[in-house]
Amino acid sequence: MGVASSVVVPYAAYLRVYEPLAAFPEPERSHWYRYAEREHTPTAQDELRRSLADLLPVPPVPVPVHESSDAFVTVVDGVTCVCPWRTRLRGWMALEELAEQLPPPVLDAVLPPVVRRQAEADYERWLERNPDARPWIRSATWHVPVRWFVLFSDDEREYVKDGQEPVLRYRTAMAQARRRVARGLKVLRESLDEGPLVEGLENVGKWLEEFHPRSLVELDYGGLVHAVPEGQLADDRSAADVAEGLEALREGDGARAGEAYERLTDRWRVVRERQFAS
Repeated sequence: MGVASSVVVPYAAYLRVYEPLAAFPEPERSHWYRYAEREHTPTAQDELRRSLADLLPVPPVPVPVHESSDAFVTVVDGVTCVCPWRTRLRGWMALEELAEQLPPPVLDAVLPPVVRRQAEADYERWLERNPDARPWIRSATWHVPVRWFVLFSDDEREYVKDGQEPVLRYRTAMAQARRRVARGLKVLRESLDEGPLVEGLENVGKWLEEFHPRSLVELDYGGLVHAVPEGQLADDRSAADVAEGLEALREGDGARAGEAYERLTDRWRVVRERQFAS
């Protein structure tokens, strides 16, 4: 598999939507049907390794030249659902976020201005031809955004040890995720001023509306499992903390809401601080 095959890129979590094959127009539907029939389909680590390989050349390739034809595949109640990677689109979107996160000198060292300008021009031309495009996957490094946990309940949590690689994820039906977003927004708007939490949850809700109503929504801790000690990972109940906090706000119990939020932020502060550990 090359140089990158032995490299694991950790410390990112993912919010994914798996849509039933019926949601896709032809000829894409037939492509995914044939793809899902394969004996082996790529894993999340395969996707990371492929994206890492593009960063090895000099200058690096921040956005793939061609869109990926791969996807994650799962079966829900006998219905095959796929989550297209769309690595090219996500690469452009990540490039925009990177420009907001890094100081200009650091950004220039990571990705030279000429490389970024070319990628931005390519994205603008692509958007003109694909104005309704949206990703099936969202990612976050060194944390899981609080708003993502609103979509899930604690009983949808799955924690397993797959060989040497632990897996922590939540899965729920799209209809359930949308209902929880609506209820969460109602509570937050009645209890808090407008701010990043409300705006972020609104954004997630609008994104979910773009997909088939019988889709599956998944929150995968991904490489973050490497940043959390095993005992803490097994005891992680972040979705339960968020649900308790929202319920406390709904009941007007600010003290209990604060305690739930403090548990959540303390847990993730420890993880984010490891980003800067030497």
